[in-house]
Amino acid sequence: MKTVILAEKSSQAAAYAGSFQRKTTVAGNYMIQDPMFDGETVIVHASGHLLGLLQPDEYDPKWKKWTLDNLPIFPEQYKYKIQYGKGKQMANIKQQLKEADRIIIATDSDREGENIARSIIRHAGAEKKEMKRLWINSLESNEIRRGFAELLDGKDTYPSYIEAQSREIADWLVGMNLSRLYTIALQKAGISEGAFSVGRVQTPTLFMIYKRQQTIANFKQETHYECFATITVANGSFEAKYQHEFESKKAIRDFIMEHGLAAEMPAVIKKFEANENKREFAPRLYALSDLQRAANAKFKMGAKDTLAIVQSLYEAKLLSYPRTDCNFITHNEFNYLKSNLSGYLQLLGQAIEKPNTSPRKKYVDDAKVQEHYAIIPTKKIPNQAAFAKLNAKQQKIYDLVLRRTMAMFEEDFIYDEPTITTDVGGLDFVASGKIIKNMGWKRLEGNTKKKGEPEDKILPMVTVGETGTAVLATKEKKTNPPKPYTEGTLIAAMKNAGKDLEDDEDKEILKETHGIGTEATRAGVIENLKDRGYITATKNQLFITDKGTLLCEAVAGNKMSDVAFTAEWEKYLAKIHQGEGDQNYFLENIKQFVLEIIGTSHEVLQSEGIADRIEATGENAVVGKCPVCGKNAVIKGSYIQCETFGDPCAFRISRYIARRYLNAEEAKDLLGKGQTKQLSGFKKRDGKSFSTALLLGKDESGNYAVSFKPFAPRKNAATNGVKKKASAKKTQ
Repeated sequence: MKTVILAEKSSQAAAYAGSFQRKTTVAGNYMIQDPMFDGETVIVHASGHLLGLLQPDEYDPKWKKWTLDNLPIFPEQYKYKIQYGKGKQMANIKQQLKEADRIIIATDSDREGENIARSIIRHAGAEKKEMKRLWINSLESNEIRRGFAELLDGKDTYPSYIEAQSREIADWLVGMNLSRLYTIALQKAGISEGAFSVGRVQTPTLFMIYKRQQTIANFKQETHYECFATITVANGSFEAKYQHEFESKKAIRDFIMEHGLAAEMPAVIKKFEANENKREFAPRLYALSDLQRAANAKFKMGAKDTLAIVQSLYEAKLLSYPRTDCNFITHNEFNYLKSNLSGYLQLLGQAIEKPNTSPRKKYVDDAKVQEHYAIIPTKKIPNQAAFAKLNAKQQKIYDLVLRRTMAMFEEDFIYDEPTITTDVGGLDFVASGKIIKNMGWKRLEGNTKKKGEPEDKILPMVTVGETGTAVLATKEKKTNPPKPYTEGTLIAAMKNAGKDLEDDEDKEILKETHGIGTEATRAGVIENLKDRGYITATKNQLFITDKGTLLCEAVAGNKMSDVAFTAEWEKYLAKIHQGEGDQNYFLENIKQFVLEIIGTSHEVLQSEGIADRIEATGENAVVGKCPVCGKNAVIKGSYIQCETFGDPCAFRISRYIARRYLNAEEAKDLLGKGQTKQLSGFKKRDGKSFSTALLLGKDESGNYAVSFKPFAPRKNAATNGVKKKASAKKTQ
């Protein structure tokens, strides 16, 4: 009997092989000998997705041309091909699977891992063989051996494959059809910004950023005025506030006059409320999105970077499975964490005087763990030397997870929150503060205050009826707009998307499915938005570009901008995952949706914002003065040229630069100022995006040409610790 174990990546295969008694390497595969298996056993590995859906023109050559007449693109059946450069690897796996009597799927224990494995098995024609499934949360040897001893039946996880495949095909249908639709429609309107990529999760996420930026742009600041008093009593002083705010300086002056308030007045303690022994529990354990948000807030790490670091710590057997949306663990994990408590705390260099060793429902609930539990440390505890070998980012993330997990064992944060009401001139001035009685879990998490957040007020001891003095003052208070999204807050917004939906059913669906996107895909969605020139990141804040705004104005008002649309998808995908839904029914509904959008394509150009841009960026739009003859320079197709181009004036420059079109406003800057501001969305030959400013000047032949603004290195820049002397080279 031959058993083939199919892993997702080489590091995973190596971890499996290292857990068995004997291993040898033959032609890149691991040959295994262990009492756990009968007969020949071999471990093969993919490298993620070896297969991908065909491109439209690979189904029908006519679909290579982007025209409205060629829409919709609906293949009769969906076909896969081997990804470029993966043929040799696929041939090896295919040969092993053909020879197998039993196949153990050992890719990542999630829907995408299921999709990767089943697609390969199907391509190899090995679907009818005996199938088992490894399902584990850690790459530690004892967990690997436990998983292989308790293999699931292959049919138990098959619905996860159908769900993932349905999601993949649906995303393909939406992306291939609607990206072409919007690109063609906007180009017909004279807007040439390259291709406009549209996606089920990507587009509503972009629209969230767009709405936030619109809110900020349209924000009208309001000013309020407050009346404060500094109260001095026998045991000290404190600041109290009159609870009503005033809309103008006149209103607060009238209030002061009406009540006969003076700069200094007698004060009487009217009321003292102790509010004793208030408790704050330790935060819940990390799901991936929570960890990404924390790492972004604390270390300015991007979501993609954080996921890669957690993945590396998982492969190093230090953290549990990263792509989890769960904040709970089971009693099994709690017990091993409790048993190793001293080792974890020694690594932190801290102690817990009275550890809470009873599992609490906020953290430990077997019923809440469906596929993967929260991200926690494994039983493998690195010593100080091993920890020092981790890179700086790995150390930060491991420390973050370890402290959050240990906080579960600490005491609650306990404090008193007294409130003092003081009578000043017959008016109530109120002060509240905090008296910390037990730091509890905050000893582990350190200072949890956000930047700019005021320190807790410490109030003096007072008695009701006690007298003192009050020094009055007024303060001006301005309202602030919401802040731009960071990657961390956007991840949280995606996870919590739909909270403001009016439809209760859609709201509940998004709550059950954890918003839009998945723990594994949200970071990639943000990276795609950057790569496609829709957003830029500046000082850890995300801003929408002109191209992103164009697309949002085009999709505004239809389902592509609405998180409720995603709710409809997720509702049925969940049914497929549970084995209750039908893939064909789902995909037919997706086709109907695509046809609906295509049928109303004229509405793409109806919004006021798009109409304004069409007028500004359409054919023959005047964008400045010709630098050669002084007449009007206009947009003509892919060029910026003199309105008399040809005879007598030869001025013409391309506005399609590095796979990106200049719009009218950018062209005006280039002609009027000789350069643009920093622009994003340019692409290198390898497809990577970059940002730059553009310069207008003359080339060696004396003709006008556009160039990238050269990068200006910082003075005294150093490379590899060796300072280099700066040199300047004059450019024409």
